[in-house]
Amino acid sequence: MTKKTPVISLDDLITGLKDVDKPLPPFYLYRMSDLEGQELNRFKAAWPSIPLWRRQSLLEDMESMADDDMLLSFEAVGQIALQDEDPVVRQRAISVLWDYEDTRLTPKLIDLALKDPAAEVRASAAGALAPYIYMGEIDEIPKRTLHNIEECLLKVMASGDEAAVRRSALEALGYSSRPEVPGLIQWAYDTDTLEWVASALYAMSRSADPSWKEQVLEMLESEAPSLRKEAARAAGELELADAAPMLLQMLDDPDQDTRLASAWSLSQLGGEGVLEALQQMYDEAEDDDELDLIESALDNLAFTEDMQTLPFFDIVEDDLEFLEEDDEDAPQGKDEEDGDLTL
Repeated sequence: MTKKTPVISLDDLITGLKDVDKPLPPFYLYRMSDLEGQELNRFKAAWPSIPLWRRQSLLEDMESMADDDMLLSFEAVGQIALQDEDPVVRQRAISVLWDYEDTRLTPKLIDLALKDPAAEVRASAAGALAPYIYMGEIDEIPKRTLHNIEECLLKVMASGDEAAVRRSALEALGYSSRPEVPGLIQWAYDTDTLEWVASALYAMSRSADPSWKEQVLEMLESEAPSLRKEAARAAGELELADAAPMLLQMLDDPDQDTRLASAWSLSQLGGEGVLEALQQMYDEAEDDDELDLIESALDNLAFTEDMQTLPFFDIVEDDLEFLEEDDEDAPQGKDEEDGDLTL
């Protein structure tokens, strides 16, 4: 028999959040999902009076809970927390909001990336803009929204801001097809600075541009574990089949993160010996996290190999010309800028 979650009033929730002498019952967190209307307004008014340590821990718990239960939505609380006076709260709010992909958030994220007084918040905000660039590249958001995001991140890259903020901007720009981006990635790669090279590889992995093959293959042999890991990830994302022999060897890398990145990339590439290697890795794994990832990699490998066996159908030239003519006759819509969220 399933145990029901107790129902509590908003007044009891707010009282419990403010009471520092009693631990907060876990089920109180569920009450903060999907807040709206007058309840949301009352919660927003009470938010600053909740102890700082609890505001910080609440957002951390919300992020974890939302990952485990897709029916929970803490978007409204995250929006409130973006305006908190504490930088840790603002940074954790960005993490909570990461997966919601609501374009009405982009003006606020742009503002935080450019103007927030805390570098860690600026870096997190810049990173949180990455999914929107991807959405823009596949025409899921207005072109003007994409342009504003790219201009923000290019401005960050050209600024004298802290390196961590600029690296986060570069990683987000990895999704962008703007002509300035490849030069910025190459510049970061050429710095020979560990953190910048890692960010360059991360951006390469998002670029869908196999012309980065030489740099990725080179870094697979790096002495730095962090660079091997990023290169391994990029090899899979860019579908660099030439990297497979090296990735198979890297399943025995002394660094766990590199081993797991190599396993996942091999699941994206497929090929001879990959299934056997991943199964052996699974049989020998002792860490639960490693077991979980290798199991997911084996599932992904099956999907990859199924896709590779699907037949491809040619589009005859007449059909292609028809599609192009039909596209030209289609009405051209006008982009509209997404409005900011009103809290």
